[in-house]
Amino acid sequence: MRFLARLLAMVCAFAFMVAFAVVLAKLTLEPSPASEALTHTNLRPGRSLRAYLDQPELRDAVRQIGGNLLLGVPFGVLVPVVAPRTRGVLRVLLLTATVMLLVEFAQGALVTGRAFDIDDVILNTTGALVGYLLLGRRLSRAVHAWGSRSGKAQGKTS
Repeated sequence: MRFLARLLAMVCAFAFMVAFAVVLAKLTLEPSPASEALTHTNLRPGRSLRAYLDQPELRDAVRQIGGNLLLGVPFGVLVPVVAPRTRGVLRVLLLTATVMLLVEFAQGALVTGRAFDIDDVILNTTGALVGYLLLGRRLSRAVHAWGSRSGKAQGKTS
């Protein structure tokens, strides 16, 4: 029974991860020709954050910063469940930063009206850290403990 519960949890996490990837692709890799003149590549950490905070409308800054933070949260929650070897703060941070760097490179190189922004990578990675610390770590431990408990109960060691 524990094996089935673990399997169901992993299948659900995988399905949510696929859905997250689709949403991430739609939000980040869809062309925005109308924004082409407004986009700038940013390689200096903090530059875009300052620009967001200097906007006259607070909601625009909240939308930009909050949106990028929220975009990383599912990654921090789901990745350790789908791939238990990624569990751990450093591993989650490195994996998230790598994936988000690839997304930003794709945006900057391939998508009209989009640009590479290091601040987006930082915010997405911070969001993944928050997701991992709030839920991902506990959820992963719970899901993967089911399997290790059943193995120990049968006299197996991991």
